[in-house]
Amino acid sequence: MARKRKGRPVSGWLVVDKPAGVTSTAVVNKVRWALGAQKAGHAGTLDPSATGVLAVALGEATKTVPYITDALKCYRFMVRLGQATTTDDADGAVIAESAARPSDDEIADALGAFRGEIMQVPPQFSAVKVEGERAYDIARAGEEMELAARPLWVERLEIVSRPDPDHVELEMVCGKGGYVRAIARDLGAGLGCHGHVAWLRRTWSGPFDAEGGLSMEQIEALAQTPELDTRLRPLETGLADLPELPATPEGAARLRNGNPGMVLTSDVDYGEEAWASFEGRAVAVGIYKAGELHPSRVFNRA
Repeated sequence: MARKRKGRPVSGWLVVDKPAGVTSTAVVNKVRWALGAQKAGHAGTLDPSATGVLAVALGEATKTVPYITDALKCYRFMVRLGQATTTDDADGAVIAESAARPSDDEIADALGAFRGEIMQVPPQFSAVKVEGERAYDIARAGEEMELAARPLWVERLEIVSRPDPDHVELEMVCGKGGYVRAIARDLGAGLGCHGHVAWLRRTWSGPFDAEGGLSMEQIEALAQTPELDTRLRPLETGLADLPELPATPEGAARLRNGNPGMVLTSDVDYGEEAWASFEGRAVAVGIYKAGELHPSRVFNRA
């Protein structure tokens, strides 16, 4: 017999404005405790020193996490010019320095190489797996490794401000799998002056933005109260980038059992991914084929 999960079957999204100095996992654990939820996860890790939007999925909303992970995200960050560090951010030890300082125009020109489809080598201190081990564990042991370059889509990368010769503030909109620390590292290398991230903030991620997020203090104050439940956003928020197909009553019943179900006609193309709704609630995600949705994920809510 399967062991029953502890907690309530809460489903939805809670948007957190993560502070510096706490891990993404710690935020998820705090949210799960505060809501007494059975299950929780997040859509995209932030480094402990980073701040900003961390979208926490509860219950059935965890099935929509991949769609937020795949969505575009926006980062505001400060690059410290003239220094390279072991971690490519301010938490690491300085390993190289340069007196060279590029002009604003030189920085603006260099940013062009980081837009569009680029190949990016993750930082040595990252969660990438190398022969079954996390890269950061290998790096902490003092070993260097060669990490394979990975593709990254950068929609936009612009200068926000240049407060002094040592710093430049940038804003980047990119797809999944990007490392802002690698952008700072490679930008500094390209400019011949070294560089690392001084601070980093994720301002929005898919449909979620940091300004609408709760602080850890607010979550603590509202923990295990009905008011915190009212701050949950619907499971359907995580499906914002997919087309919606209303299901017939019979179709919804079939979809809930994991079978193809009839949906109302729409302009969705054959073979396109979409989600089916019934009475305003998501029933399933799947592939549309000739009037039916063939489910890949089914949402089981009371």
